[in-house]
Amino acid sequence: QVQLVASGGGLVQAGGSLRLSCAASGRTGTFYAMGWFRQAPGKEREFVAGIGWNGANTHYTDSVKGRFTISRDNAKNTVYLQMNSLKPEDTAVYYCAASLARMILTTTDVNFWGQGTQVTVSS
Repeated sequence: QVQLVASGGGLVQAGGSLRLSCAASGRTGTFYAMGWFRQAPGKEREFVAGIGWNGANTHYTDSVKGRFTISRDNAKNTVYLQMNSLKPEDTAVYYCAASLARMILTTTDVNFWGQGTQVTVSS
């Protein structure tokens, strides 16, 4: 079993930045890819970014390309999401995820979920 604890959410003005962190514990050597999803009120959970085990492969949803950067520190079992140039439409609960697959692209790829962290972007 893998436990994921997300942190770093908060309230920020449009154009601002936040960095989310997700610390993994438990059987951390067994999972491969990690990623971030988000869910806004009344909407389905959507993929934001994913990263493979060695950090060489990353994927982003189109709406965050050029603004968000996913990275990982395997020595700390932690994945990060640096969010710059935030927009009000980025407001959502952000969830970290881990997968035994090579890459996380959809919710069906996810084996483990962390708790959410709220990100609110004011206009």
